[in-house]
Amino acid sequence: MNEKFYITTAIAYASRKPHVGNTYDIVLADMIARYKRMMGFDVYFMTGSDEHGQKIEEYAKQKGVAPKAYVDETAATIRRVWDCLNVTYDRFIRTTDADHEAAVAAIFKKLYDQGDIYKGEYAGKYCVPCESFFTASQLVDGKCPDCGRDVIDAKEEAYFLRLSKYQDRLMAYYEQNPDFFRPESRRAEMINNFLKPGLADLCVSRSSFKWGIPVTFDPDHVIYVWIDALSNYITGLGYHPDGSGDLYKHYWPADLHVIGKDIVRFHTVYWPIILMALGEPLPKQVLGHPWLLSGEDKMSKSKGNVLYADELAERYGTDAVRHYLLSQIPFAQDGTITIENFVNVYNADLANTLGNLVNRTVAMAGKYFGGKVSRPAAPPAGVDADLTATARETVDRYVALMDEYRNADAAAAVFNLAKRCNKYIDETAPWALAKNEADRPRLEAVLYYLLDNIRLLSVLLTPFLPETAQKIACQLGLADHTARQEELAVNALAGYAVGTPEVLFARLDAEKEPAAWAAAHAPAEHPAPKAENVVTIDQIGIEDFAKVELRVAEVTACEPVPKADKLLKLTLNDGSGVPRTVASGIARYYTPDQLVGRHVIVVANLKPAVLRGVESRGMILAADNGDTVSVIFADDVQPGSKVR
Repeated sequence: MNEKFYITTAIAYASRKPHVGNTYDIVLADMIARYKRMMGFDVYFMTGSDEHGQKIEEYAKQKGVAPKAYVDETAATIRRVWDCLNVTYDRFIRTTDADHEAAVAAIFKKLYDQGDIYKGEYAGKYCVPCESFFTASQLVDGKCPDCGRDVIDAKEEAYFLRLSKYQDRLMAYYEQNPDFFRPESRRAEMINNFLKPGLADLCVSRSSFKWGIPVTFDPDHVIYVWIDALSNYITGLGYHPDGSGDLYKHYWPADLHVIGKDIVRFHTVYWPIILMALGEPLPKQVLGHPWLLSGEDKMSKSKGNVLYADELAERYGTDAVRHYLLSQIPFAQDGTITIENFVNVYNADLANTLGNLVNRTVAMAGKYFGGKVSRPAAPPAGVDADLTATARETVDRYVALMDEYRNADAAAAVFNLAKRCNKYIDETAPWALAKNEADRPRLEAVLYYLLDNIRLLSVLLTPFLPETAQKIACQLGLADHTARQEELAVNALAGYAVGTPEVLFARLDAEKEPAAWAAAHAPAEHPAPKAENVVTIDQIGIEDFAKVELRVAEVTACEPVPKADKLLKLTLNDGSGVPRTVASGIARYYTPDQLVGRHVIVVANLKPAVLRGVESRGMILAADNGDTVSVIFADDVQPGSKVR
């Protein structure tokens, strides 16, 4: 039986369509899975979507749909993007799948029954976008250490996992398994930032929202993301505390978790401890890969620098996107993408180096020998021997790099062989050999060595560019080609019967293409309103505006107004020393814990009004675009400051 290899990706959060930076995870894992299959491993590859949590509940509310309907649509989008990138996963798990929810509920109950989970109260800092709790010492300049955003004070009843109980055991596992971290530098981050300061017990339930897997013995709580999402790696194989299936018994423990560097803590601290508490084996290795940045920044819709993989694939081809992702992100450093860089890499590697090599070699074999070329009887010598040696060195280097998951370096090695083949054409000048009948044996030998190296390139490229590898094989007359380890031999085939040359990658106009892309993907412009539809705004003088006093105030408390679906009661610190109460019609768009600790702008000299029994002394500023309402925050400004 072939050696098993179980590989997973972090499951994508089903809040929005993933951008191209989010797709590196899945493409990298697919490359590794394809390589392992090629090398004879029994591979199981799982990915999926993380579909519970406060943010999704809020997004669904803003859209006016049930959370399940919201994630059904988003999960389908995620899967469509994965499929457009030619990803060969065996299961796409959703955390709303019935088998996952049942197993997670049972996991929580088991950990509670054995004393590893206990009930308490959380009070501390909370990052809403990351759905993460932090101690004050973990913050960076007072902000979330993962995303850099502001955190809020949060307090609620919750269940906790006893991380501290397993700290020494986890440290021992690190010492006994030096290959657990990839890159190895991630180990120091976890030890210095989390284990040495001492692990605080982990909040594993929430009671302030409802969109999650209920705690079976306490329905006021839902199971928080870390036990829910992380457990997918075992529930997707059929794990259940009451008895697991054959798939789990065969493939677990995971051989590799492929994740982004920002969630290494969850996979190398929380997840191993959950497994220890369950009495299950720990994963063998965690690969915390770097990010793909847009220029020098993280991709963000608010920054307007987002690129989407499916849109790139539609215009340039799936393999062009895969090639950029897998060749341009170093092993331990962030990569970067712009349309200009993408076009330059496309032209240099795919159109020029690879595409030109395949096209002109196949064309020459057809033109000079009717497509049929045989292996020379004599062993290679001179430049032929040098090319052969380069090919063998490339295979050895490629295997070593791929076994270490150094995909960018492996891609560079493959394209260096392609460049050597192009140099070999210049050295041997086949067009000159074709002029003399006496040189035909030499010409055939040259073309054989070129064709065999192109065949080798197609095998090496299969994990990276599967569609292109198959197209190359077809042009070489190897339509039934399936990349296998034994095909990494050099000068292996007796001969070739090539087909018609086809352009693999048409060269792009490097000067015009970025503008063409921008024009094709520019935000839709709204037509100017007709004259009869123009709304005239009454103008006021500066003296009228001067009558309005705007002040920055901190939300110190917030709660729903009874029997008023639209109203929230906010208690504000406006710097005066006297708490101010404001009733605001934003309950459809914000939950109280999203507002507590935030700084808002309040109309401080508005006449008081009583709304549903609440005396409202002022009004907070918010923007209304018809579909949603967004409060205008001023978190960097001290309470009491005047807005002028």
